[in-house]
Amino acid sequence: MDKKINPAPLGLSGFALTTWLLSMHNAGWFGPENVPMVLACAFAFGGTAQFVAGVVEAFVGNSFGFVAFCGYGAFWWTFALFVEFFAKGVTGPFVGWYLLLWGVFTTYMWIGTWKKGKVLMLVFTALTPTFYLLAFGAMLGMGGLSTLGGYLGLVTAALAFYLAAAEVINESWGSTVLPV
Repeated sequence: MDKKINPAPLGLSGFALTTWLLSMHNAGWFGPENVPMVLACAFAFGGTAQFVAGVVEAFVGNSFGFVAFCGYGAFWWTFALFVEFFAKGVTGPFVGWYLLLWGVFTTYMWIGTWKKGKVLMLVFTALTPTFYLLAFGAMLGMGGLSTLGGYLGLVTAALAFYLAAAEVINESWGSTVLPV
């Protein structure tokens, strides 16, 4: 029987790396002059690689993976397109609504992780309040909430990196090296 490819490590890596870069900016570690690197990563790795991973998840019968990777791949595309081409004149409160609705999406995806692996659940446990902090920071013009969202985004990215590494390493070794 042919072994099916596991697209999750690719999608998780695209999510983790792009989230880490943006979260460093949101946490205040780097200024706006560095955002073009985030956008390039958002188009290529966060957006495209995640979306490809999501499509492959559909072929292996994983509805959760399909919705998560295609959804967050589309998030990165919309984010990068917005910042690069369409942001002029858009108000902070409206950006907050965009982030709030992604928080709603993330909340029901988080509920979907309750019957999945613990580390995946932890990724979404960190990601959910990250979106809400960023949303309310933008809506209310409270930079401190956005900064806190940036730090929580770093936690989210670290967890996603761990899960991606665990899936690759465990498969390579044929046993559980990194528990998930």
